Amino acid sequence: MLVAISMLAPFVVMVMISLSGNNELNYTDMSGYINHLSFRNYTHVANSIPVFRYFFNSLFVSVLTTIGQVIIATLAGYGFARFSFRYKNLIFFIILITMFIPPQVNIIPLFFLMRELHLVDSYPALILPGIFGGFGVFMMRQHFLSFPKDLEEASIIDGCNKFQSFIKIVCPLAVPAIATLAIFTFISSWNSFIWPLVITNSESMRTLPLGLAIFKGSYREVIEWGDLLACSVICALPAIIIFLLGKKYIINDIMKGGIKG
Repeated sequence: MLVAISMLAPFVVMVMISLSGNNELNYTDMSGYINHLSFRNYTHVANSIPVFRYFFNSLFVSVLTTIGQVIIATLAGYGFARFSFRYKNLIFFIILITMFIPPQVNIIPLFFLMRELHLVDSYPALILPGIFGGFGVFMMRQHFLSFPKDLEEASIIDGCNKFQSFIKIVCPLAVPAIATLAIFTFISSWNSFIWPLVITNSESMRTLPLGLAIFKGSYREVIEWGDLLACSVICALPAIIIFLLGKKYIINDIMKGGIKG
């Protein structure tokens, strides 16, 4: 409990300061903040930078990246777990190798690739690199390997083909693993900073983490901590909400992996 409280305390302080003015930052106890709460910092942030545009860009990119990653990883993971084809193990080994390569190594080649495709400073450039990832394929393959084949064979006997069995039997039972992958992908895409910094040029294409960094860099002498932390709360809130909504799937998936039949 003490460790949990120590990790939660900075977020509580961040929210309290974001709801207070600069004159209240010298209070030595929380009662001073509580008695002077207001949303003027959020209003000032909204008037200073296009925060709603940044928010929309981050949400749009994160949602589409998550949907694409889940679809591709689920199909690929099921294919590696259930089908036999030539060079299957070699291809999967190559996918695993990509997990050990630092993402920063791929930034320059990806930028030149997007430039050749004329996608620089566009939504596809922000979305496409995040759709493909070795971690998702590996995770879903391991889940499907532990999935009993009897249910699929029973559905095929009842008249389903492979695709119908995958859609109607496998996917509904794989919801905990799919939801876990979706949460990890969404949070990773939402917090992405380096790639949007490299691939975007115009203000209308900036994401929220990038907008937060630019907003912080706009201060030269005196930092408006209330405004800065208000922007930080806006940036952190969606990821926290997504995790809280989906944490039961993560817990169920972990508990399922700890139970032996």
